[in-house]
Amino acid sequence: MNAPQTAATASDAETLMQNVLDTQRSDYLAEGGVSAATRKDRLSRGIDVLLKYQDKMVEALNTDFSCRSREVTLLTDVAASVGPMSHALKHVDKWMRKEKRSTMFPLNLLGGRSSIEYQPLGVIGVISPWNFPVNLTFGPLAGVLAAGNRAMIKPSEFTPATSELMAEMVAEAWDEKEVAIFPGGPEVGQAFSGLPFDHLLFTGATSIARHIMAAAARNLVPVTLELGGKSPVIISRDVNLELAAQRIMLGKTLNAGQICLAPDYLMVPEEMLTEVIAALKQVTTEMYPSLLDNPEYTSVVNERHFQRLNGYLKDLEERGGSSTAINPANEDFSAQSDTHKIPPTLIVNPPEDSKVLEEEIFGPLLPIRTYRDFSETLAYVNAHPRPLAAYYFGRDKGEEEAVLKRTTSGGVCINDVIMHISQEDLPFGGVGPSGMGAYHGYDGFKTFSHAKAIYRQSKFNVAKLGGMLPPYGPATERTIKTQVRR
Repeated sequence: MNAPQTAATASDAETLMQNVLDTQRSDYLAEGGVSAATRKDRLSRGIDVLLKYQDKMVEALNTDFSCRSREVTLLTDVAASVGPMSHALKHVDKWMRKEKRSTMFPLNLLGGRSSIEYQPLGVIGVISPWNFPVNLTFGPLAGVLAAGNRAMIKPSEFTPATSELMAEMVAEAWDEKEVAIFPGGPEVGQAFSGLPFDHLLFTGATSIARHIMAAAARNLVPVTLELGGKSPVIISRDVNLELAAQRIMLGKTLNAGQICLAPDYLMVPEEMLTEVIAALKQVTTEMYPSLLDNPEYTSVVNERHFQRLNGYLKDLEERGGSSTAINPANEDFSAQSDTHKIPPTLIVNPPEDSKVLEEEIFGPLLPIRTYRDFSETLAYVNAHPRPLAAYYFGRDKGEEEAVLKRTTSGGVCINDVIMHISQEDLPFGGVGPSGMGAYHGYDGFKTFSHAKAIYRQSKFNVAKLGGMLPPYGPATERTIKTQVRR
């Protein structure tokens, strides 16, 4: 439908993007109310292009990661993008309905009526990351388009093949006045984040989010920040250990742990440590009998992140800590030439000042801390920045309730990890350092809409009847007495 545009310089990119923003906003204003049929058509085109390009997405992501399996891409990027768009397509008529609200006495008796109508915001900016680049671009578009908005996208430069493919997909599915995409490096991202959008969604690192929020503030652009943090896993003494280990290591090895919701560290009863380690090793070996030449085990995305993760291990060693790699086939990882694979690595009771406990890991390293009394786990979680997710494995309802009520996190899974993000009727978002705002499903529709309050006055002269019209008198006093009592 439109051709992807590129710019020679950062200044050219800023000018180009501002021009597209102006064009989208003008076209949006000219359109007036955005019908359900139009919204459904835009969503349907997104679904169609995702299905058409799925094989190319597999190839592009495998190229960008140097090793990423077909199944992982189809599950986490393709299906996880089609799902939100299909959900929005199914429910958008219901979401668009006017919402009735109660009207205060006595105006309700006189015919006054209150309601909310959800109106598109206008043009939404979407800055998407590299770990699930398709899903975290097209997933948010479900809410953006269902709410009747236009969109501009800045994908990650760390997955260039996928970004270029998405540019082709966006150009085929939508007119540039509807959706536009701008691949490019940090200079494009910097210019993009400073544009006067009607709302900006950023998914990425907390450190970058500070710059995004500062840039958006210059134009008073409201932001939704989907970040990360150190999501804890608390293992109870009455846990089904085999099942817990399987689910934890699936979450930690999927995409090589490069997931904002990946289990970041475990907290286990000290007397169960040996048993827990054995279970983690066993289930990992069953999933990945080998790693280096196994196409199902994802590589770290690039040299920069490969060195970052190995730097964490070096820092650990320098502080007197140790780690144990789960390497079932005893492969030599120093011999790899065209990938950046790191085996799943367990780190028991690392020093508190080590980087694996201070930084979000975003990789296949898994610290394990031990505890004696369950209350220690809650105290530890609460002493650190609020995470994107918290995970509890066990059958003790008292402990479960304590995790839910006495800790604060973006979301919680009981006896699993990550799976809450796949529930379209649950809002997805962080709290504090792990994020601001939420989307998915109806919550995404509302995030990308303006809830316009509407009051329809009755035919009666309410101000005169209630004594609110000067000159004031006895009717005024009666109204005041009515309003100021309990």
